Amino acid sequence: MNQEILKRLDNAIEANLLGNCEDPDCLVGAAICVLHKGEEVYRKEYGEADKERKIPMTPDSIFRCYSMTKPVTAVAVMTLIEKGLLCLKDAVSIYIPGFGEQKVLTSKGLVPVEREVTIKHLLDMTAGVTYPDASFPAGKEMQDMIDEYYRKIYEEDTPTSTYDLANLIGQQPLAFQPGDGWCYSFCADVLGAVIEVITGKTFGEYLEETIFKPLGMKDTGFYVPKEKQGRFCQNYQYMPETQTLEPCTWQHLGLSYMHLKKPAFESGGAGLVSTIDDYKKFVLMMLGKGTYNGVRILGRKTVECMTENHLNEKQLATYDWEQLEGYGYGNLMRVMIDIGKSGQLGSVGEYGWDGWLGSYVCMDAEEDLAIIYVIQKCGGNGHRDVRVIRNIVYSALEEE
Repeated sequence: MNQEILKRLDNAIEANLLGNCEDPDCLVGAAICVLHKGEEVYRKEYGEADKERKIPMTPDSIFRCYSMTKPVTAVAVMTLIEKGLLCLKDAVSIYIPGFGEQKVLTSKGLVPVEREVTIKHLLDMTAGVTYPDASFPAGKEMQDMIDEYYRKIYEEDTPTSTYDLANLIGQQPLAFQPGDGWCYSFCADVLGAVIEVITGKTFGEYLEETIFKPLGMKDTGFYVPKEKQGRFCQNYQYMPETQTLEPCTWQHLGLSYMHLKKPAFESGGAGLVSTIDDYKKFVLMMLGKGTYNGVRILGRKTVECMTENHLNEKQLATYDWEQLEGYGYGNLMRVMIDIGKSGQLGSVGEYGWDGWLGSYVCMDAEEDLAIIYVIQKCGGNGHRDVRVIRNIVYSALEEE
């Protein structure tokens, strides 16, 4: 890859590293890693991981993955498929009783489901499950449930387990009949509970034994132990009234404890922390068709299945986020299906996901290329930054 072109990443990223600023797009710190043909071809850290503690962003800084957790959960599910312990068309109610006899909330009230939610529905976000969102009826029901969940944690000190929360999720009304649409939701968190039921282990234990330890991901888990908290990135929130970035003191999506102690609910949708050095091993395993450094996590055909678009035309009609134009979806990840429509450089079949704090990963098997970009800011910094970074990286590819 052309190193002079890759150096343009510095200007693109540093333009937003302004500390206290008038621009809402400012950042405290960032890091980027570009992988090509199994090797790091560009790696740099910018600014601070924690400005209050004066900790610089370093190669081993620990960041909150938020929804970059989802691809890891999808891989864990597929290991059970390969072991013959789970099938994609299995009804979720086999494992999580709360998914039995579900109802769909329509304009005419609650109606029975026409078909049961399956594991495949969860992996493709086509189950009709929602996230907490008071802007529509089913989302409001989920919001009420999660508000009560938080009340019990903070007022009664009675946290809910991964399995018990999955049951509560299943008992909330669905937004549509399973398979009739796409809705970003708690699906990955339910899958974490399914894994617990099948394996008899906590979700975190299964990830550690099956993915993290074999790949050498020593700093990845559902919380940051005390001895590692000196490397933990602060999460910042832009405050328009003061035009400053201030530490964020709240979490959502069922997370609690600010990742500083072991949670009872290990979120398959948003709960992991990691480092770039750790997460790149996961990425290289995916680009290696399931194998990294001689360690096999998945088979080649499994990875091929995971990295294809699974949405049909009807489902794609509700997959309508602006940043996902040109993409399909499957196995908790976006998958590029139309480069022109996406409005950015790339390859058909490129896949990955991002997180609520703006961290982002994309993997491109055709070019044997990956980008891992880390920031820690509530709501991220919008998708324009990521498109700029992608365009620079893809433009640095040279003729073979």
